[in-house]
Amino acid sequence: MSLGWENVRRIHGCIVHIDIIDGMVWIQRNGTEDGIAIELEQAGIPKKNIVLGFHEPDVRQHTGYAVAQIAVFFRWT
Repeated sequence: MSLGWENVRRIHGCIVHIDIIDGMVWIQRNGTEDGIAIELEQAGIPKKNIVLGFHEPDVRQHTGYAVAQIAVFFRWT
């Protein structure tokens, strides 16, 4: 998390968001300098099990990582 104050502006944001969905590691947000996917690979997780969820599904096929999709629908009330 990135949080605190910048002058009179409140800063609150997620730097990294990772989910495990159906045995796959989904990187939903990656605000790291080098990329968390590389660190996951170095820790032994194969590329075929890592989904770059922050990319559109049509773009994922060009990343070298998993091309998984999940149907998630949110209804705001």
